[in-house]
Amino acid sequence: MGFLDKIKNKTQRAKGRGKEEAGRRSGDPNLEAEGTRDRMAGGAKQVGEQAKDAAREARETFRR
Repeated sequence: MGFLDKIKNKTQRAKGRGKEEAGRRSGDPNLEAEGTRDRMAGGAKQVGEQAKDAAREARETFRR
């Protein structure tokens, strides 16, 4: 799970930003809200990946 998941999460955040901007420019609040949801979900997943990495590093540190 590492690298590819992180790329997917960043892609989801970028897609969300694009939808947000498109919604603002077109005046479509539903599209803007959908973009916000995508961006926030990608960010939450990214935080989860970072927590997994930190836990893995902590385990390796105490293992030595």
